[in-house]
Amino acid sequence: MITMQHKNRFSYNQAVNYSSIEISGLTENSKDIVDNHNGQYIVIGKDVHKSSLSEKRGSELHESSRGPYTFRDLESLPPRRHAITWLLPGEELHLELNVIYHKQQDKREELCMGYLYVTDYRLRFEERIPEWMSSEPLIFDVVLGCISKIEKIGYYNVRGGSKNSNLKIQPYGISINCKDVRKVRFFLKRELRNRRALFDCLKFYSFPNTNRQPFFAKKYKEKFQFDGWLLFDANSEFIRQKKSNDSWRPTLINKDYDFAGTYPSLLFVPSEVFKTKSPDDFLRSVSKFRSKKRIPVLSWIDFRTSAALVRSSQPLVGALSRKSASDEDYLDMIVSVNPNSKYLLILDARPSINAKANRANGGGYENYSNCQLKFMDIQNIHVVRESLKKLKDACFPRIRQKRFQQTLEETKWLAHLQTILDAAALAAREIYLHKNSVLVHCSDGWDRTAQITSLTMLQLDPYYRTIEGFSVLIEKEWCSFGHKFAHRIGHGQDKPEDKERSPIFVQFIDCVWQLYNQFTSAFEFNVRFLKTILDELYSCRFGTFLYNCERERSELQVKENTTSVWSFILENRESYVNDKYDSEATLGDFIRQKAKVYPRFWTDYYCRYSQLVPKEDEDRYSLFDHDGSADVMTILNGEITRFKVIDSGSSESEGLNEQNESIEIPKFRLSPAISPTFSQQFSYMPHERGVQSNRWSPARILQQHGTYSFVDVKERLPNKYYNLPSSSTMSDCKNETKF
Repeated sequence: MITMQHKNRFSYNQAVNYSSIEISGLTENSKDIVDNHNGQYIVIGKDVHKSSLSEKRGSELHESSRGPYTFRDLESLPPRRHAITWLLPGEELHLELNVIYHKQQDKREELCMGYLYVTDYRLRFEERIPEWMSSEPLIFDVVLGCISKIEKIGYYNVRGGSKNSNLKIQPYGISINCKDVRKVRFFLKRELRNRRALFDCLKFYSFPNTNRQPFFAKKYKEKFQFDGWLLFDANSEFIRQKKSNDSWRPTLINKDYDFAGTYPSLLFVPSEVFKTKSPDDFLRSVSKFRSKKRIPVLSWIDFRTSAALVRSSQPLVGALSRKSASDEDYLDMIVSVNPNSKYLLILDARPSINAKANRANGGGYENYSNCQLKFMDIQNIHVVRESLKKLKDACFPRIRQKRFQQTLEETKWLAHLQTILDAAALAAREIYLHKNSVLVHCSDGWDRTAQITSLTMLQLDPYYRTIEGFSVLIEKEWCSFGHKFAHRIGHGQDKPEDKERSPIFVQFIDCVWQLYNQFTSAFEFNVRFLKTILDELYSCRFGTFLYNCERERSELQVKENTTSVWSFILENRESYVNDKYDSEATLGDFIRQKAKVYPRFWTDYYCRYSQLVPKEDEDRYSLFDHDGSADVMTILNGEITRFKVIDSGSSESEGLNEQNESIEIPKFRLSPAISPTFSQQFSYMPHERGVQSNRWSPARILQQHGTYSFVDVKERLPNKYYNLPSSSTMSDCKNETKF
């Protein structure tokens, strides 16, 4: 029970119940707008409290673009007397206040007065501006599931203004940190003492797990034509992949989740397993040598070649270098069911030093005769968490353009994306070109492993580049295989400093955007689709991303009590279709040519709430910009070797031998498969950032010339990065080079 006292504040019992409210004899059944005669309280509908401001004049506010506001102006705000139409089915309004929103605008700070609404799903601010002004009012929502931290500012809690703040009031109110970069602050009038009401209401509904309350997903009542829970079925997806290939078979050993609690109920293992005396006993023996009993199981298979993509957790080798005959036999089976495979490539997602250090804790890595092991150097959840934290600080509330390039480099966010993309590209090449099976694992097999397997499948299978296919990919590789969404995102938990939190899934979606950005026509979905997935990742409106694994969702009956995010997406499918999509487009050339995807900064996502977006196009903030000029030259050297030599005629070739001081031919043109990405990535170069103009500039080479002679390249590349052929061998370049 919440009781509103005369001093306009809530008093809370140990167990708070927001479904009932008593104010001056009014009960929860009151449905009309009622004004208290003293002007202190307004009750609107069920369990809603609106606090108006007292008659005491407050300090003057900073003169913003709206006008010189004071607390007296806030007092003149009329009470809301119109129906609210933006509530979702099942959403309830619980608190309404007059507040001042602290908006950090460019190099100054602006105050906007208006109404603040708190529901069990969101916080909504609606600016109230004078009728004579033609400006559009500021209106925005903050989904409560997206809130990471809530603090009081002023009155010995949190320092209110920044060091260079030009506000003319002492801040007193609430500060909110969000998981999606944003930070918002609302000021209240101290004399009303209603900050506690706002603070407690936000705390209660933003962190339902902490307060033992249900997620909003269980209250959400909107109906959709399509049931998104029916989109993914593990057996149907396996049949789609394998077609007539019987090298892998399903097993029900985990049907009750008592074999591996974080694995899906239906697993697919090599058909050779069923030739053993007791398949279940054999698999249990293998599980004893794998962390969390997450044995190698099938993620994807090429039905034409039987090359398989397999995932697992690390082997439990330990400091004493333990071995398991069952584990070795099991990996032999994975090799044997693929007639084209001579060995099994194992991609350990971790840096080698981390994998070796894990041996002290009982983990480790394989050292088998039939396997080739490669470490992918992808950093752990703690490094990634700190990287995104630095990126948020660089992007919000404003972009410091003079230092943004350096700041972006210091975050190492793009470098982390590069290692993930490189690992997925390596796995795709091994399966596509060499027809070998690939096993991917990290420590427990639910973070970096999912990133690599998903991106590999995205490159190899065009189905996963459709809207439905990508939805299936997330359901299969992330939800069913136990990515810990609840821990990594912190759903409903008031633990902002929890070390388990990490934006692993955000990293994955960013990598998908990188592929989409380079091969747009190969994807049926658009960027809005990716943004919607990330927004709903935090919202807790749907059950898709709740909890840590399939077992937890089954026990809590998520499918029965919540709606799938795919129901919403498929209902609005036309909004997510890429109009440049070509169903015949493939990534085969990209895989064959061993090309690289060089990450670029996703300005449209990370800076969408920033007051000042970088003037430069997002293409300028690529990984190239942060590797240093020497590394860029090395990359250019590698790409030049892939240029096609254009036959310019015998007369010019003869002249070449006679006049090596003025070499005009042979000339180089960027390969069609390389040129779009290559030219884009060099669109922003060091000399444009204040570096001396006489430094080498690949942008000048690539953007000002259609073709390039050896002279063009030699004038701009230091010899140590490119060994030009001598004049005696130049004529050998006459024939066109294939790659």
